[in-house]
This record gives sequence, C-alpha cells and structure tokens, in this order.
Amino acid sequence: MQSFTFCSPTEIAFGKNACDNTAALIKRYGGSRVILVYGGGSAERSGLIDRMKKQLTNEGIAVMLFGGVQPNPTLQKAREGVAAAISHRADFVLSVGGGSAIDLGKAVAHGAASPGSDIWKFWTRDIEVTKSLATGCILTISAAGSETSDSAVLTNEETGQKRGLSCSLNRPRFAVMDPQLTFSVPRFHTACGIADIMMHTMERFFTAEKGINEITDRIAVSILKTVIKYAPAILRDPCDYGAASEIMWCGSLSHNGITGLGRPSDFSVHQMGHELSARFDSAHGASLTAVWGAWAEYCYQTDIPRFAYFARSVWDIPEKEDGAAAKKGIEMTVDFFRSAGMPVSIKELLKRPLSGTEIKELAFACSYNGTRRIGSLKPLGTDEIAEVYRAANI
Repeated sequence: MQSFTFCSPTEIAFGKNACDNTAALIKRYGGSRVILVYGGGSAERSGLIDRMKKQLTNEGIAVMLFGGVQPNPTLQKAREGVAAAISHRADFVLSVGGGSAIDLGKAVAHGAASPGSDIWKFWTRDIEVTKSLATGCILTISAAGSETSDSAVLTNEETGQKRGLSCSLNRPRFAVMDPQLTFSVPRFHTACGIADIMMHTMERFFTAEKGINEITDRIAVSILKTVIKYAPAILRDPCDYGAASEIMWCGSLSHNGITGLGRPSDFSVHQMGHELSARFDSAHGASLTAVWGAWAEYCYQTDIPRFAYFARSVWDIPEKEDGAAAKKGIEMTVDFFRSAGMPVSIKELLKRPLSGTEIKELAFACSYNGTRRIGSLKPLGTDEIAEVYRAANI
C-alpha cells in the first residue's frame, strides 16, 4: 500500500425525509443567503424545489432559485450561475439533483468567491482554486458521487472540451441523501448511474500498483458486488427502498476516494467517455459502458492476475487459469451492462459507427492534442486511445 492522505469532511444526512433538516444544516455551516441550483425536471414536478424554498424562507434564509441545469453541465450556465450568486450576495450554494447540478453548484461557488476570475481557468489549471463559497446538496439520483467527492466536471461548449477538476474545496459541507427522492428517476438514468458507480470503483481498482492493498481491494469488491446484487431490483422496481438505499450509499463510497487509497487511479475510460459526451452530448454513464469492454480487452494482458482476481472476487468465477478467468470477468461485466440496458459499443451509443476521421479527432482531443497520456494501468497516448475507440466502434 502506497502512502496517502485522506480527508472526507462531508456530513451525511441519510434516510427517509432527511431533507426536512436542510435549513438547519445550512445554518450550521454559516449560510444565510442561498442560491439553490437545480435542473428543473423531476425536482420541480415533485414539488421538492418549492418545499425547499419554503423551508429555507421560513427559517429566515434568503433564497434565489437557479434552475435549468442540463446533463453535462456547461461553462456558459456556470457563468450565469456565478453572476446570479454575486447579485444575490450568496454565501452558500445548495444544489438539488444529481452530479450535473452538484458539479455546476461547485463551479458557481468557486466563481462567486473570486469575482472577476474566469472560472474555466480553474478547470484548465491555469488558476488554482484557493477559496469558495460553502456548498451543500440534496441528492436525487444515485450516480456520479459528486455529493462526497473532490471532483467536478464542466463542458466548454464553445471549444467542445469537457474537463474535470479535483480539489479539496470541491467537497460539499453536507449531503442530504433520501433514497425516496430517486423513485421518480427514469430507468435509463438509473442504469447510467449504476454504471457510473461501478466505473468509479473499477477506475481505481485496475491500476499499476501491484503491492498488497487488501483492505482497499475488499472495500472496492464489496461495493461492486452490492451494486451487482441490487441493480436488478431497483431497475425492476424503482420504489424498492432497500435496493435504492444500498445503491445510493454505494454511489457516495465509490467516489469519495476511499476505494483508491494506497494506489494510483486510472480513469482512462472516463477520459475517453468525456470526449464522447462532449462531442455528441451522450449520457455520461452510457459513454463509459460504450468503451469499457474495448478498454479492458486492450489492457488486461498488462496485468492478467489483477483481472483474474477481479473475475473471481466480484463475479465468483471458478476458472483456475488466470487468462481464462480474466477474459470471463470482462465478458460478465459487459453482459451486466447490456442487461441493464446500457450500450456496450460506440455504435450502440450513437446509433451509428464513428468514421475514421472522427476516431482520430476524438483520440487527439483526449490526449490534449498529443500532449498527455491517460491512465496508469497501461498509459495510453493518441495512437493507443484511437485503437481502443476503434475496438469499441463495432
């Protein structure tokens, strides 16, 4: 196990009707003027936004609503949110929704704390985030894990770039997690969330570290097995509270950092998926399942014992020969994604194959115009990324 520093300071309020105490949580963390960031779909239709506004107002908290956040949140929308927060003199950002609303809320918090700064420069690493407004969130879909993570993703629609930013100030002060709030999520989006939870875990599981790291492995395996067990139930009955609660907590644990302690992470599949969703506006979870199988087939021989361990511990595959076990584990993972209704190729994702030119452009963009390699298990440059895209393009 490698050395690490770990801090996950987000307070979790988990359970039925947990959002009833949101105002008290905001006050606990110094909030009195709140900008409430949300998407506008089910959160509005269910009455949750109105309930939150009424609760906060009744507690003497000034509230400004900022809705309309779309999946793959954009830089332009974030800039609008920053302006709104500054005009409201907000001292707290409350995000209601999933990863898109929470990520955009983080961007608003950073920008409002640094008026005059171009927030995109935080995401391009030209400016370091040194201050931010306090943030909190009410989770309505189990997926991205942004409610407890130090990361946030934005898409610059003008340049077609999708970038992630990791920093300690991305951690929300609190996360309100009521599994009942996920009951109205459409099946496809629930499946995308399940895929993202698994991918966040696997992106940390398959890395270059070969030393003993048993406790981290066991945590990761437990999350994966739990998701695999309860995913069919929640996809069959979205109102199954037991299944919803297990999936929701797995989502937070998968991305708060605990599943990667003591080893480097990989996240090459995320990087390749980001380019697909940035260019074609595809759902994040679907962009990941579309390339994971091709990536695994391309990389597994780098560490066959690792993939064999994954197959035996996660999928209970009895095969004794490592190579055969590794291949079977990849196959069963792809089959699981397929059974959940997820695309397992780019052709399925986009309803058409990419052209050769498109593959080259995607690979070049993913490598930041040839200036970086992605991943740690098997670092991939422009040519290797293109090979994975080609393999997934069937």
